[in-house]
Amino acid sequence: MVLAAGRGTRLRPLTDTLPKPLIPVQGRPLIEWHLERLAAAGIGEVAINTSWLGDRLRAALGDGARLGVAITWFDEGPVPLEAAGGIVNALAFFGEEPFAVVNGDVFTDYALPPRAPAAGHLAHVVLVDNPPEHPRGDYAIECGELRFEGPLRRTYAGIASYRPALFRGLGPGVRAWKPLIDAAVAAGRVTAEVHRGAWSDIGTPGRLAAANAPVR
Repeated sequence: MVLAAGRGTRLRPLTDTLPKPLIPVQGRPLIEWHLERLAAAGIGEVAINTSWLGDRLRAALGDGARLGVAITWFDEGPVPLEAAGGIVNALAFFGEEPFAVVNGDVFTDYALPPRAPAAGHLAHVVLVDNPPEHPRGDYAIECGELRFEGPLRRTYAGIASYRPALFRGLGPGVRAWKPLIDAAVAAGRVTAEVHRGAWSDIGTPGRLAAANAPVR
């Protein structure tokens, strides 16, 4: 699943008329980088949630055939459901197997999709070294498992895989990701890895300009 329902307020006025996942990065819409990597890895079916300017996303990507995937769209209406709420809204799409989710506003060379959660675990998340705008990080890793604290905290990359059981039984509506994953971390049921390649959260004009800067 690619999460693509956000408003992108920090990138206004650009996002007043263009959904953030369609912003060009290195010559093509940001979301196409994700879809291309998923297709190359053999992922044939992808869910995408929408809210702000969702009709423009649909018009640009269609059924996904041009990019080698089959897209199923999940429109959330004028109020986005946030990350966990969007996943709950699309949960039936995934069936009983583990599934991968990537934020539509990150730019990275990570080889999607991430591996499935280890046996007995509910989620597997990807961390990156802390960018300047987030020096405190989010989580640490100990023995391959996610921890709240540790010698070195890193930043959540917006890339993860889940077992449906993490979300099953949750009602519809707006639901944030962090409280849900924190409960699983507290139970010792989240594995993790560190990606040391390229990664950027395209959340501000400055970060967008940096991502589009010529490679030297």
